[in-house]
Amino acid sequence: MTELKRSWIDSANAPGCDFPLNNLPYGVFSAGEGDLRCGVAIGDRVIDATALESAGILRADPDADVLNAPYWNDFMELGRDVWSSYRARLTAMLAEGAADDIQEQIISRSVPMARATLHMPFRVSEYTDFYAGRHHATNVGTMFRGAENALPPNWLHMPIGYNGRASSVVVSGTPVTRPQGQLKRPEDDSPRFGPSERFDIELEIGAIVGQPSSGPISVAQAFDNIFGYVLLNDWSARDIQAWEYQPLGPFQSKATATTISPWIVTAEALAPFRTATPAREVALLPYLAEPGPTLYDIALEVGLRPDGGPETVISRTNFNEMSYSSAQQLAHHTSSGCPMRVGDLLGSGTISGPERGNCGSLLELSWGGKEPLTLDTGETRSFVEDGDTLTLRGHATGRGYRIGFGACTGRVLPAKA
Repeated sequence: MTELKRSWIDSANAPGCDFPLNNLPYGVFSAGEGDLRCGVAIGDRVIDATALESAGILRADPDADVLNAPYWNDFMELGRDVWSSYRARLTAMLAEGAADDIQEQIISRSVPMARATLHMPFRVSEYTDFYAGRHHATNVGTMFRGAENALPPNWLHMPIGYNGRASSVVVSGTPVTRPQGQLKRPEDDSPRFGPSERFDIELEIGAIVGQPSSGPISVAQAFDNIFGYVLLNDWSARDIQAWEYQPLGPFQSKATATTISPWIVTAEALAPFRTATPAREVALLPYLAEPGPTLYDIALEVGLRPDGGPETVISRTNFNEMSYSSAQQLAHHTSSGCPMRVGDLLGSGTISGPERGNCGSLLELSWGGKEPLTLDTGETRSFVEDGDTLTLRGHATGRGYRIGFGACTGRVLPAKA
């Protein structure tokens, strides 16, 4: 395990800082009425990577400006070697002992994090969400089909997923309006139309595809094609989903919003925290076999803050519980010949652990609403109520430092009249 890399930006060396020199996540920001810029987080500051490029101080491509658009897609297209060399040069400029003139150039092209407004860090090409956590799949299956039939037969053999809406992916801090849709009446099979009464969250991690592919690729190739990761909240209307999902799966119940954290934590920053997927009872087909550890040890939590009240942490779990890694999901996605694009987003599926307090959705935490949670305020929750703010957090822990994602937050507004 690597140790803290010390920076001349003192706040980056502080214990508990999400953005030490070891991290350097990529995002998009604006300051005041300024334009949207590509930025890098370190300590309590945002480095203006667009300004460094235009001044010729730090360029990813010597022949073209790739950071003059409000997203990191053009940078991603340059490939893994450029990702690594750019990060190495930036690390050297921010490391303790960097020359005074370099420090001056950086400070003059940065802003305090508190003054920055954060935006979508990349342009989402397409979005696929998976169902790859065994604890979550078992819990949900047990609720609806009984423990004997909790997992469908195919689940142990491949990562199951569905194609979502790239247009509904939003950045942390964006309000989420309670969806409306067809809801099944309890007394018969006829529907009514109204606001979802079982609105939920799903704690996930999103993988961002950084290189295109035009046909099947291996798990090893898929791993190398992933640029970085974000926290992801797959908002889900459980009652709309229950009525619509047969026979083709989720549709409108998952189309309201998908919230992501604003900083892309690179695969390179997470490299020290690689771990293998859990032991399997059924061997995977060869095309899905792990060539080495492709999962990560990332501690996660969910906080719920009712309107006007303090936050209660309602769940703690870890990304290492997932049965299929993002690389395996990407390899499976391409196995049919499906082309993948730079900026494609893959949701991991709900991340739940073995205990009730490790569950990544309110559906599980309240066991379908039968066992409501009690918040620190004394209020109870079975599902998300109007005015609630849900926040996902995550970090990997090294020796004397942590690789944080920042917060992934959304506040629920009432359904539109």
